[in-house]
Amino acid sequence: GGVVEDIKRRLPHYTADVKDGFHPKILASVMFLFFACLAPAVTFGGVMSIQTGGAIGAVEMIAASAACGIIYAIIAGQPLIILGGTGPVLIFTALLYQNCTDLEIPFLPTYAWVGFWTALLVVLMSVTDSSCLMRYFTRFTDEIFAALISLLFIYEAVRALASIVNKPDNPSDTALLSILLALGTFYVANQLQRIRKSRYLLPWMREFISDFGPTIALAVMTIVAFQFPTVLLDVLPAPDSFGTTTGRPWLVDPFEAPMWVRFAAIGPAIFSALLVFLEQNITGRIVNSPDHKLQRGESYHLDLGIVGILIGACSLFGLPWLRAATVRSLNHVRSLATSEEAVRGDGERHDRIIHVRENRISALAIHIMLGMSLFLLGVLKMVPMPVLYGLFLFMGVVSMKGNQLFERLSLWAMDSALYPPTHYIRRVPNRRVHLFTAIQLVCLVILWITKASVIGILFPLFIALLVPVRILLNRFFAPQHLQALDADEIPEDEETQWC
Repeated sequence: GGVVEDIKRRLPHYTADVKDGFHPKILASVMFLFFACLAPAVTFGGVMSIQTGGAIGAVEMIAASAACGIIYAIIAGQPLIILGGTGPVLIFTALLYQNCTDLEIPFLPTYAWVGFWTALLVVLMSVTDSSCLMRYFTRFTDEIFAALISLLFIYEAVRALASIVNKPDNPSDTALLSILLALGTFYVANQLQRIRKSRYLLPWMREFISDFGPTIALAVMTIVAFQFPTVLLDVLPAPDSFGTTTGRPWLVDPFEAPMWVRFAAIGPAIFSALLVFLEQNITGRIVNSPDHKLQRGESYHLDLGIVGILIGACSLFGLPWLRAATVRSLNHVRSLATSEEAVRGDGERHDRIIHVRENRISALAIHIMLGMSLFLLGVLKMVPMPVLYGLFLFMGVVSMKGNQLFERLSLWAMDSALYPPTHYIRRVPNRRVHLFTAIQLVCLVILWITKASVIGILFPLFIALLVPVRILLNRFFAPQHLQALDADEIPEDEETQWC
């Protein structure tokens, strides 16, 4: 029933989803998101290649992102969601490879069977309307999960730059230029995005420059890097020609796995399916947040089923399993948004989305370009990696905006007499606000530690446990306080909504 209702809800808008894709803002979104999707695909693919002995690498990640992204953009209910590799998937795959090595069983055939079982379980979740369980997930959970993924992007950028600086055989000019390029990319992209609020230039010029800000930053800093030809910089790692990382056949023979493995694979598949269910649906909740002012409805059940089918297909070709990528999806929505500057009662300014150009063309074009990049690997190798690390940093920081968890954390370092008069500050005692924030921070730290530990395979279980934690808060917080702190939507008129 859920899948049918999703189709009925979204199908009438399909023509509009296509027509609304022909607009200058779409081009800006495509140019930004192409590199914003290519960079993590290459980065995660490169790390996965190391942790799987080359069985799954950057080429496989780009190929999966392109193929699955094109299919998803065409038939998914919510085309604003961007599929991609994620940190939790990387951890799960690495653990699975290690287990296969320890048990002396072939990795890719085992990976295929785990993928088949995962696909079956995810599709069953889709057709049995299990996404309805997302009603128990609230802003409390969304903020923690979004914060985790945002911090992961920032952490990966900082860690990559630190490795360049600390590499013994790297000359000092390489380290210095790498840091300058990364910070320059972040600074230029951030400043150009803010030009929308400037008093200078015509409105359409400000809009154009703001929309193309990340793309302009990437191009400018790449040109700057070319001005120092004697400085050795890491460039985008890519093979010289299209093909699998190790030269293996694209098609995996699942029957090379022992008979017992074919059935035992359902064990890790249960955790994998739970991870897919949570990542896909939580990202869907964040994208469909009322704050984004989307008008064409949700599609949790249908999209979950499509992701399940794609995972089954990827498993047969030894490709990574993709699902909704939170940071890329948020940046996609915001690159298509028209915002206005709102002023709170204390005179503090903040951005408020008034319209998002919902369409299928931007996601489709992004992934077509990703596919084309597989045949332009020589050109891609000209892009310095520090520039992409700066783009990583920009994406992580931008996706933190609007996350009330970070806003409330900043209160800890602020004079209480100067707290902004937000709806939760006026409605909830300060000590209760700080306690709620502290609980979220503890949950975030636990998730981070779990993700990076030997029990990383249990990561999806810890995400699911955020729901009972939130339910327990009903015993320690007054209902009206939780209503303000955990509101689904930020009130537009805070002066009257929470009086």
